[in-house]
Amino acid sequence: MNITSIGEILFDIYPDHKKLGGAPLNFIYHIKKLTDNGNIISRVGKDVLGNKVVNELKHSGLSFEFLQHDNLHATGKANVTVDADGNPNFKIDAESAFDFIELNEENENLINADTDCLYLGTLAQRSEISRETIRSLFNRGLKYFADVNLRQNFYNEEILISTLKAANFLKANYDEMHIINDMILQSEYSTEKVAFELMEKFEINMIAVTRGKDGASIFENGKRYNHSNTDDKVVDTTGAGDAFSAILCLGYLHGLEIPYINKLANDFASEICQFEGALPKYDRIYESFREQMGFF
Repeated sequence: MNITSIGEILFDIYPDHKKLGGAPLNFIYHIKKLTDNGNIISRVGKDVLGNKVVNELKHSGLSFEFLQHDNLHATGKANVTVDADGNPNFKIDAESAFDFIELNEENENLINADTDCLYLGTLAQRSEISRETIRSLFNRGLKYFADVNLRQNFYNEEILISTLKAANFLKANYDEMHIINDMILQSEYSTEKVAFELMEKFEINMIAVTRGKDGASIFENGKRYNHSNTDDKVVDTTGAGDAFSAILCLGYLHGLEIPYINKLANDFASEICQFEGALPKYDRIYESFREQMGFF
């Protein structure tokens, strides 16, 4: 199964250092390390941070073949503050290079000839150019995995509805489910009720709802599967949801049992929480998960 992600690449700017990030990049980075496969469509500035993106992708082994370079707009940045519980707060720059992702022949060929599943979120859809590029890739006979990743005020009802319509399977956190319900369904809230209503309304096959250190629920085929975490040691939760999404997507595409997917996805997200930033410095974290998923 060939997986492509599209959307933002940015740097998470901490008070004393910076880390490469952006949900689509974090997600596909894990996919690449777990399967030796995966591509990302994005855009960076022709600046110091843009050069740093290329160098870090080279080092990681992730292809930068579909990375566009922008002469006018800077590489994306998100200023990060982390609270006492390790939960990040992001302030994302506007008018960044990832807001101007263009549809080109290389992207078209990648999607049409070498993609079985396309990952997308909502942040890169905040701008008209990237939004239209992403939507032009819908209805191509692929699987579509949406991780809504609602950030600041960079979303609206129309973006959410379009994303939900495209998605075959979906991941959101508990707070995002409340927002989706308030904006679209306006039902009396329960996670299960809202999940099944969304699945019926938008023909979504599976929805995963994460609850941070409290685990996750996966809804599929009329059933709810819960998993609770036991390890609450947290350094930084940045990127934990993207780690969960990577295992969720791989497991679901490869037909693993839902309870097993839920456990592995929570375990992997917990591992990512043990260090600062979204991406691990060393690859050994992936070895046991490759083996457990049958990719080793």
